[in-house]
Amino acid sequence: MNPTAELLQPEVIELIREGRFSELREALHHVPPADVADIFASLDVKESALAFRFLQRDDAGEVFSYLAPERQEDLIHELGTEGAVRVIDAMEPDDRARLIDEVPAEVAQRIVASLSPENRKSTQAILGYPPRSVGRLMTPDYIRVRPGWTAAYAIDHIRRYGRDAETINMVYVVDDAGRLVDDLRLRRILLASPEATIESLLSGSFISLRADQPQEEAVDAMKRYDRYALPVVDSRGLLVGIVTFDDVADVAEQEVTEDIQKLGAVQALDESFRSITARSLFIKRAPWLGLLFLSEILTTTTLNHYLSQIERAVVLSTFVPAIMSSGGNSGSQASTLVIRALALKEIELRDWWRILRRELLVGAALGALIGALGFLRIGLWGLLGLWTRIEIDPDTGNEIRNTSVQDHFSVMGVAIAVSLVGIVLWGSIMGSMLPFILKRCRLDPASSSTPFVATLVDVTGILIYFTSAMLILRGTLL
Repeated sequence: MNPTAELLQPEVIELIREGRFSELREALHHVPPADVADIFASLDVKESALAFRFLQRDDAGEVFSYLAPERQEDLIHELGTEGAVRVIDAMEPDDRARLIDEVPAEVAQRIVASLSPENRKSTQAILGYPPRSVGRLMTPDYIRVRPGWTAAYAIDHIRRYGRDAETINMVYVVDDAGRLVDDLRLRRILLASPEATIESLLSGSFISLRADQPQEEAVDAMKRYDRYALPVVDSRGLLVGIVTFDDVADVAEQEVTEDIQKLGAVQALDESFRSITARSLFIKRAPWLGLLFLSEILTTTTLNHYLSQIERAVVLSTFVPAIMSSGGNSGSQASTLVIRALALKEIELRDWWRILRRELLVGAALGALIGALGFLRIGLWGLLGLWTRIEIDPDTGNEIRNTSVQDHFSVMGVAIAVSLVGIVLWGSIMGSMLPFILKRCRLDPASSSTPFVATLVDVTGILIYFTSAMLILRGTLL
């Protein structure tokens, strides 16, 4: 909770429980809606609903839009249709449409039917666009001016109608048919001569979004062109709304959250982690966990293939965890970097060869570093005589000093070092190329999650490790 909300929470609870609602109404009117939402989210649902009834209408709408969807639904049930409509009617059209899209269908129908005719029309218009499209984000509250107006007339128009607009920083110029001609910053109109026409202030270049575009493209456009708001047009070029930064920020946060969840081998959650049920969590996590387990069984199968070598040189098995983790870690690093670069559009599919060449260099260098560390570790133990093992003779019961590893520790160090170079290099290649392959197949690159890459590299790492060991240790330990 925000520090401001923490300070106010005890006072708000006291005002509610003592029934001093006029004081509550006045006190919360001067508090930022986001902080009021934090306070209400920490209260019991009944107390929150009671407080909502006494908030000023516009304040109630803003506060409600900051609450989590599950909390909004609880309050709708607690307030009843009539009380909920009073709050929802005061929300911004885009926030209202988002809420109605998330609550159960029967609740949504009752709310839409009870809205004022004007709000019902704007809400239904937004809900008419496909889910996760720009049309679902836009608001119809913006300022329009005509090319033939003078700057003085346009300023008078903004004064008259700007109070209900989402933003007046940007003013949108439309022709007689409602088609978008250009957009203007308010400062250009304010600083222009009063007699100058709007047309004379136009640059002729503007950026717009289509209502049927994916919301992710609105995020990219807002970031690329550094705009606070962007106009939204239909297929005929008619201006139908605007998308503002706060709505796009919510989409960007949702995208990042989904990618992070996929990177952890979890299907994207449809609701907040705090409110999701154990059953839903099980459904989201089980498929990936089962797939990873079945993939790991391949590692066991691969190890079984080398049982005879392990029996002849048991010491090889002690390095399996370190060998596997080195390959998995390098693959996870490369995969994470490439997935994020693809998401930020820093690289495209055509860049795969350039990335592969770089990963060959980086992977080889990292492999050499890890291989050198492995060789030094084995060499140090060899110099200290720590590879000698005391065994019990099964026939006599006497202790026997087994120096087979001690006698060949340098060769074993070379085998481990070579294996690590190959495995780290292979992990880097797999981790960097798998996101490209998935994107080429029109799949989400985030699905090449770090656990999946690690599991895939584990299996191939075992093959590289034991193949290298068999070739290098033949005639010594094997």
